[in-house]
Amino acid sequence: MRTQTLMAKAIRRSLIATAATSFAMSGVVFANETTGNGAEEVERIEVTGSRIKRTDMETSAPIHVMDAEQIKMSGFTNVEDILNQLPQLETASNAFQSNGASGTASLDLRGLGSNRTLVLINGRRMQAGSITSQTADINQIPAALIRRVEVMTGGAAAVYGADAVAGVVNFIMDSDFDGISINVGASGYQHKNDNSYIQGLMDEKGFEYPSGSTGVDGKAYNIDLAIGSDFADGKGHAVAYAVWRRNDELLQGERDYSSCALNGSQSACGGSANTPLAHFDIYPVVNGKVDYAQNFWGYTDPDGNGFKPDDGYRYNYAPVNHFMRPNERISLGSFLNYEISDHARPYVELSFMQNRTAGQIAESGTFFNEEYLMDYNNPLLTDLQKQQLQSQFNQTDVDQFVAYIGKRNVEGGPRSNNLEHNSYRILTGMEGDINDNWTYDVSFNYSATSSSSVYQNDLLAPKIAPRVGAIDTECVEADGCLYYNVFEPDGVTAEQAAQLAGVGVQTGLVTQTIYSGYVTGDIGVTIPSASDPIAMVFGFERREQDYERISDTVYEEGQLLGQGGPITSLYGEIDVNELYTELQIPVLDNLGFDLGARYSDYSSSGGNWTYKVGADYTLADAYMFRASFNRAVRAPNVSELFNAQNIGLWSGADGCATDEDGNITFSEAQCANTGVTIDQYGNIGSSPAGQYNEFAGGNPDLEPEEAETITLGLVANPLDNFSFSLDYYNIEMESVISTVGAERILNICAETGDSAFCQNVQRSASGSLWLGKSGYVVNLSDNIGGRSWEGIDAAAQYNIELGSGDLSFDIIGSYAMKKEIQPIKGDDDLAYDCAGTISSDCFATPDWRHTLTAKYTASDWVLAAKWRYFGAIDYDGTADARLSEQGGIDAYNYFDLNGTYVLTDYMSVTAGMNNLFDKEPPMVGNSISTNANTIAGFYDTLGRFMHVSVNLKF
Repeated sequence: MRTQTLMAKAIRRSLIATAATSFAMSGVVFANETTGNGAEEVERIEVTGSRIKRTDMETSAPIHVMDAEQIKMSGFTNVEDILNQLPQLETASNAFQSNGASGTASLDLRGLGSNRTLVLINGRRMQAGSITSQTADINQIPAALIRRVEVMTGGAAAVYGADAVAGVVNFIMDSDFDGISINVGASGYQHKNDNSYIQGLMDEKGFEYPSGSTGVDGKAYNIDLAIGSDFADGKGHAVAYAVWRRNDELLQGERDYSSCALNGSQSACGGSANTPLAHFDIYPVVNGKVDYAQNFWGYTDPDGNGFKPDDGYRYNYAPVNHFMRPNERISLGSFLNYEISDHARPYVELSFMQNRTAGQIAESGTFFNEEYLMDYNNPLLTDLQKQQLQSQFNQTDVDQFVAYIGKRNVEGGPRSNNLEHNSYRILTGMEGDINDNWTYDVSFNYSATSSSSVYQNDLLAPKIAPRVGAIDTECVEADGCLYYNVFEPDGVTAEQAAQLAGVGVQTGLVTQTIYSGYVTGDIGVTIPSASDPIAMVFGFERREQDYERISDTVYEEGQLLGQGGPITSLYGEIDVNELYTELQIPVLDNLGFDLGARYSDYSSSGGNWTYKVGADYTLADAYMFRASFNRAVRAPNVSELFNAQNIGLWSGADGCATDEDGNITFSEAQCANTGVTIDQYGNIGSSPAGQYNEFAGGNPDLEPEEAETITLGLVANPLDNFSFSLDYYNIEMESVISTVGAERILNICAETGDSAFCQNVQRSASGSLWLGKSGYVVNLSDNIGGRSWEGIDAAAQYNIELGSGDLSFDIIGSYAMKKEIQPIKGDDDLAYDCAGTISSDCFATPDWRHTLTAKYTASDWVLAAKWRYFGAIDYDGTADARLSEQGGIDAYNYFDLNGTYVLTDYMSVTAGMNNLFDKEPPMVGNSISTNANTIAGFYDTLGRFMHVSVNLKF
């Protein structure tokens, strides 16, 4: 064995040293410095949740820490995939969304919404991520440069601003990196397609599907480069980085469990009635009025025999949809600091990101968008079709009828939304000592995101009517107009489809300008019973947020049939001026209080106060009891205030429509509450795709929402090698800025007849909520009732020396006791609890969820095994019959195995496998699926995940 130098050993240890660190649950004391007189001075740092510097990570509010080694060994290069392993987070925008995807990635603490989770970089807030999102896009954060992530879950509005209702996720970047680091990685997914249940359903329909092993797909590649060094004799330090990442697309047709679109009950492969052989919903015109009591529902007979009554023929739109979007991302940035003197230390942070992705979904169609008035002189109708309709409706050649048409544009190919985001951030400031006791920090932060969305291959609504022969329209073939012959099998050609295709373009810019400054230090006053003096912070902040989204005429007028309605341009700006203070009061050496207050003056809603009170008490240097109270008042953002009100789509079920199994959820009397007539009851068809119309949008009359958060906790270190923490939380919100939910409004109306809800249900003349645009549910943003969240977070760590290394066990878990939503303030009868429940109103929320990691650290290698547990979830609803029969979603267990090996003094290899046993995600029906028959991105979505990376560090 060759002899190693001390330097080589130090380098080797540094490559894997952080593998021994874990979530910060017990007090972590930072490096000591020796003063000139030999006394030790403990370094103080700023910890998320306060601008008063301290010597450990434990505060009166709970903070969980994920370090760089944990991030690296997870194998993920998407930051949202990394953090979604924490039990306190619900999945939000992610790469597993296609239809309606914003192309961004966001975080959602406690499931309170991404707009209530504040994301920081080095303690400073990020800007909105795109023209379609008001939340931070964490794609901007290079995973390879993260030193640690601090997640504060106790509310932090008084310290950082009122949008920190649920808490703060603070990314601490490695701005002190020294040397050269090159990291090259690759990853991919693998799955064995052997789901006999859904394969049986596809066999019944004659659908194709994959079977057996997929091989490695969904591949991703990344190259990370970082360079850091001191300069000017150690007075300054600079770090520069460049990151490239690309992943391939993965279609739903590459997994058997997503190769067909399940219907709402999971009893069959459903799909869409917008079919290659066009579907028709036809009603006669009698005495000048449409008679909705009579109708024909069917499609073009494939054998050319006119119309054929509907027999369940549907289009399987699933296979061509993206399960995971393709993505290519480039990030560049630098960190620079320089010490002019103890009193002046300027710093600069620069970053740029270009992110390009595309969301592909199934071909466009006519989508029963419009009621076309026709007569029997229509040149496209066959003689047999005329006879069939006249016979059914007792009409003659001089009569008229109306038709809703559902034709899938298979001749034109899939739709694609090509998204590009260019984000940059410029931060510059100065910090320094005022005197021995006080320091200051002033900064200027300008950040912006320019976005573009180019939606291709959708059909243009105004061009349909003349090309299907509607009355009072004209298609002159001599002028080049081609009829869209939906009445005959194979009647539509690629040339006909091309005349209907359109492109919609949106562009825009989101900017944020922040002027900030604060001073912090001790006031020189010490309570006689304590050793440390009282410390304070005084600060100000001004934020200017500008939002501009420009839609072209195609979007503005709602011409694209696949968009559900118009998407108008949006302009808005919000300015806020804030003053804040914090106070840390040591009463005893083992008892302290934290106080904080912030006054915010919004240009949109006026002024309001937020504040916090916290306390921590340490017993026998081993047990710390902590408690905190936070009050937040969050003002509405630009989108919530100014987004246009228009017709869009919601996913779920109409309980007064006859589903594909012939069932109607509500009684005739209940449906009458929702506007269903006696003649319509039993004759309203459900949407095969589970999509219905809603009238939704912003509300300029919104008021701020209020929240109060209480936490009570215990941090214990009873043994040198064992520590744990328990934290109870209670979050109460009032005047919540949200929507009640279209299906919830519909169901409450049916069950109670309450006019406050029933006036929001507007059925079409046929009783439908999905045919055409005249039937919809009004579901506007408003200050609705309240929310009440309650639960317990738990964490523990145990480590021992074993052989020549260290063995550690870490667990972090969260127990949801209550997740109650109150649609109307003060009406407890309408409240519903989402804890341990999934429904069309409730995101999947296990009562208990945890991650347990066992890790062995030796001199040259680290091996970690992880157990991720999702507790069982009940189903609250009736639409998903199979889920009801199963009692909901069973508990899920995932096992990961990852390791790092140091090959040389300058090279290490990390490899691993997540979801070791290739467990499929749970299947759900189309009324509650977020994508591809499952809860995409929350459970492991694509099967087994494998990764490998090589790191060179000099």
